[in-house]
Amino acid sequence: MARVVVLGGAESGVGAAVLAKVKGFDVFLSDKGKIGEQYVETLRKWDIPFEEGVHSEELILNADEIVKSPGIPSTAPMVRKVMDKGIPVISEIEFAGRYDSAKKICITGSNGKTTTTTLIYYLLQQAGLNVGLGGNIGKSYAYQVATEHFDYYVLEISSFQLDNCYEFHPDIAIITNITPDHLDRYDYKMENYVKSKFRITRNLSREDCFIFDSDDEITVGHLSQIVLQCKKLPFTQKGEVEQGAFVKDDKMVVRYGEDECDVYLKELALGGKHNIYNSMAAALAAKATGIDNRIIRESLETFQPIAHRLEPVLSVGGVLYINDSKATNVDAAWYALECQKKPVVWIVGGKDKGNDYSVLEDLVKEKVKAIVCMGVDNTKIHEAFEGIVGGANMTDTLSAEEAVQAASRFAADGDVVLLSPCCASFDLFANYEDRGDKFKEAVRNL
Repeated sequence: MARVVVLGGAESGVGAAVLAKVKGFDVFLSDKGKIGEQYVETLRKWDIPFEEGVHSEELILNADEIVKSPGIPSTAPMVRKVMDKGIPVISEIEFAGRYDSAKKICITGSNGKTTTTTLIYYLLQQAGLNVGLGGNIGKSYAYQVATEHFDYYVLEISSFQLDNCYEFHPDIAIITNITPDHLDRYDYKMENYVKSKFRITRNLSREDCFIFDSDDEITVGHLSQIVLQCKKLPFTQKGEVEQGAFVKDDKMVVRYGEDECDVYLKELALGGKHNIYNSMAAALAAKATGIDNRIIRESLETFQPIAHRLEPVLSVGGVLYINDSKATNVDAAWYALECQKKPVVWIVGGKDKGNDYSVLEDLVKEKVKAIVCMGVDNTKIHEAFEGIVGGANMTDTLSAEEAVQAASRFAADGDVVLLSPCCASFDLFANYEDRGDKFKEAVRNL
């Protein structure tokens, strides 16, 4: 019996362990930190041996294969030991894909991937298809493969999850865009990050589709250096394409094969230029899946925005509070600021991932009246923006409650308080959801 060892005891790792158990492997899970109680319960329910707070070499280095959770870098000491011994290391996505015959629509990118993923999932649901949602969102893909049956999966896949994919095969692959992000995991080399994203295309065949933003210079630049046999479907707001999606006059036009679907921009449920891109990518995926034009139009008009992404929370004293906690990089914050029409009190900060804030300077000059820093080390934010908004209009906080209180003092009737942090959440919060939830709670307590 082959031995599979899973490193990491959260959603991804526990899902992989359950699938390994179901498929008859000798399975063991190890987490150097503490495993959450809900995951401990799952491991016990499935009678899966595990350890927490330690990596025991004698229980790990005897594996035939390692499934590594995406949050663990390849530079981690135990991963180095595993690789030095020549034990194969794969991701949960790679592992689950071996046992899944469903059609897979897989989305990656620096920004917009969660919105695009949930929108495609909604489109397929509205079409009455038997579809699962997973990857970097919702329930573990591996756990669903182990315990459920779907004809389709819509999977959001991060670069970290793609790094240890080798044979995984999407039917439709989407890259929403590529901007600098997570460079601390890629030796601060943009080329390494771009190659990681493009791993989603490595096994595409002639029958498959690659959907991409042809306005994104980084994506198009790398695409010109590789050969793909699949159908290529660009989406753009800068012209017209024979096959793909584009904007013409006041409509979004989607062309696939001999068919064409159009939707008035004003009818789209999601506002903002960035969401036109997300809607085009989703509509192309729906067309490639064979979904009816009427369902595509109705779905794009009725979709509800996801939590933590430009999520209106509450108006207090004439001030609208917006939760954009999922904006964990500069480009995502750029989109959030760009679509604001009222003066902004901006809550920003967290764990910096090598951010270049200079691209935000013009927007900050135009839109932002005050800045509330919410993070352990806000030095770079002060250096970037104090000369623009003035020292008196910047302050530092160490919690969502402090940040909301400070923002409320800066804000006046008719303003917007925007949490769009630009940074990862791990200095003060468990994850971006925790950060967003605490922000919403603080707003409701005003």
